[in-house]
Amino acid sequence: MRVPIGSILILSALLGACTEYVPPIFEEAQPLGLPSALQSYGPRLTRGADGTILLSWMERQEQGGVLRVSERVSGRWGEPVEVIDDPRMFVNWADLPSVTSLGDGRWLAHWLSYSADMTYSYDVVTMQSVDGGDTWSEPVRPHDDGTPTEHGFVTVFPAPEGAGLVWLDGRKTGGERTDDPTDTGMTLRGGVIGPGGELSGDQQIDNLACDCCQTDVALTASGPIAVYRDRTTAEIRDIYISRFADGAWQPPEMFSEDGWEITGCPVNGPEIASHRDFVAIAWFTAAGDVPRVKVRISRNGGRSFGRPIEIARVSTLGHVQIDWIGDNAFAVSWLERAGSLKDVQVRSVTVSGDLGAVHTVGRTAVERTVPQMLTSNGDLLFVWTDTRGEETRLAGVRAEVVYAE
Repeated sequence: MRVPIGSILILSALLGACTEYVPPIFEEAQPLGLPSALQSYGPRLTRGADGTILLSWMERQEQGGVLRVSERVSGRWGEPVEVIDDPRMFVNWADLPSVTSLGDGRWLAHWLSYSADMTYSYDVVTMQSVDGGDTWSEPVRPHDDGTPTEHGFVTVFPAPEGAGLVWLDGRKTGGERTDDPTDTGMTLRGGVIGPGGELSGDQQIDNLACDCCQTDVALTASGPIAVYRDRTTAEIRDIYISRFADGAWQPPEMFSEDGWEITGCPVNGPEIASHRDFVAIAWFTAAGDVPRVKVRISRNGGRSFGRPIEIARVSTLGHVQIDWIGDNAFAVSWLERAGSLKDVQVRSVTVSGDLGAVHTVGRTAVERTVPQMLTSNGDLLFVWTDTRGEETRLAGVRAEVVYAE
């Protein structure tokens, strides 16, 4: 009997959907030697499309700060490179600068710089290097509104015309308040910076977004997908997504459907990761006054997603990270309250939704930090802000991923 091709494809999809995998486990965390000095703050880990892993951080100065970066090669961090010493740099715990490899030795750095002598008046500023950080271009701002308002929470990703950016843009927030928050609310925007600093593709993606939650973007076979925390006029602040297609960001879609009503920003953004046809999104919510970390998985490149899976609850503080740790599993990390301290927690999740055990990899006394997590050569790397005496510093560990036989 000849079975129709369509039936074979449907059967294969069903069999694939039913496949179960054993969640990977993690060896005990080991100290991760870091290239940063004391008074370092706000680390950011990035992995470029070419696999280049970069660690960037800020060093506070009497005025502003210095942005530095180090490349990880063969399991070691290279000599730190000074990207910029900006006396107007906005050094803070949540809205972190980054340096991202775009391939062929081209890096793009971004940071925040005050545009006026007011607390929440700062711009996104970028520079590019074509020689792996040895030299840098002149600064370029991806937005040209010129308003003394907030611009930040940037995600950088490779784009055909250069570097794609998504950011929170507060150009409307300086206006006179009305009963409609869309008149003066934070927006989400996207654009592209070309190799020579030329700007293109400037677009408003959402006319009302949560004011200070991190954004993220993953590249899929069908194009980039952006994730962020939305804000409705009824103060529901759930996770939304927008897909880039046909040369533009498409109308946003509700993703989390938690119904979290909160009148202020929780400073807790979502994270997205992709691998082959799999896409996974992790986020924090405190809907119903119950803190939770959740994840949803797509098996078709992000066109649709499965049900939410609860990763952590009650004592979780969120600040999630997510990355793939093999073809069939990923890791989700978060911060969890541990008395007066905070634990950095991680667990594995298979594409079939099976959960590994919760593993504590570190602890910090810092009240506010966004721990970073990234896969590198069979290890998970973790970096966060900590203290040594009265001084801030970066702390880090690595945990080997162990797969079932």
